[in-house]
Amino acid sequence: MEWTECIRKTIQCLEQRLLDTEEELDVSGEVGVSTFYLQKGFRFMTGYTIAEYVRGRRLYLAALEVIADKEKVIDIALKYGYDTPESFTKAFSRFHGVSPMQLKKEPSRLHVFLPLKIKIEVQGGNDMDYVVEREESFRVVGFEREFSLDTSHADIPRFWEEIRAKYMDRLMRGEKPSTDIERTVWDCGVGMYGVCIDDREEDGVFRYLIAGVYKGGEVPEGMTVYEVPGLTWAKFTCMGPLPGSLQSVNTKIYQEWLPGNPAYEIARSINLEWYSEGDMDAIDYESAIWIPVVCKNVH
Repeated sequence: MEWTECIRKTIQCLEQRLLDTEEELDVSGEVGVSTFYLQKGFRFMTGYTIAEYVRGRRLYLAALEVIADKEKVIDIALKYGYDTPESFTKAFSRFHGVSPMQLKKEPSRLHVFLPLKIKIEVQGGNDMDYVVEREESFRVVGFEREFSLDTSHADIPRFWEEIRAKYMDRLMRGEKPSTDIERTVWDCGVGMYGVCIDDREEDGVFRYLIAGVYKGGEVPEGMTVYEVPGLTWAKFTCMGPLPGSLQSVNTKIYQEWLPGNPAYEIARSINLEWYSEGDMDAIDYESAIWIPVVCKNVH
C-alpha cells in the first residue's frame, strides 16, 4: 500500500475503533505494515504517537459528553477506557486544562482535537542523498535493551549516554582496554551501529542494540550477538551534528521519500543507524539511516 494512503487508512481504522481495547487498536495487519514501522511513521508524519492520538481523540469526545451532561462522569470514564473516575479526571484535566466539573461551567475551555487529515506535499523526496543496495547478512555485537515506541525518542539517547560513560569514554581518551567488555568494544567498533529490531510479541516494544561488527570469539557477559539478515537497504546519508541531522532525515524519509517513491515499500521490521568516527557535534559529521526495502512493480 502507498505510504500516505497507509497512514490515512490507519487513522480511519483508529477512528472506527476508538472505544476498543489497546489490543484491538493494533491495525498494522489491516494496513500491511509492521507495528514497528507503522508506529514510527505515524509519529513522523503526524507529530503524535498512535497512543497519543487515540488518547487525545477519546478525551475530546469524552469532553463533548461531559458538556452535554446526559451521563454521569463515572459512566463516561468507563466508556472511554478509564478504570476509575480519579484516573479519568487526572487525564482529562491534563489534556483540557480544567476538570470535567469545571468544563461543564466553562465549555469554551474545551481543547478541540479533531480527526487528522493527511495532506502531503512532497518536497525534495527524490533529491535526498541515498543509495539502494544489497547487503549480505552480517553479525553485530553490542549492548541490548528493550524500549517502548512511545518513549524511545527520549530513552534511547539516554541509553547511549549510559553506555558511553561506562565503556567508551575512557577508550576515546586513548586509554587501553582493561576489561573483556572494553576489549570487545574496542576491537569490534561498538558504537558504529544502532540496531532497531521489532520481534517481540508485546505490541509497542522493540529491541535496540548499540553495536559493532562481531569478529568472533567469546562474547562477554552483558553483551549480545545479533545476525542482521541479508536485505536490500535504502541508505540515507545524514550530514551534521547529532541528534538533529539524524532526526531531520528520519522525518524526511516518512514525510517525503516514502510518499514520493511508491515503487518502494518497507520489507522488514528492522532498521539501522550507522555512525562514522569523529566529532558528533561537527557540522560535517556523517551518519546514515538504513531502511530495508523491496521494489514493487509499478505500472
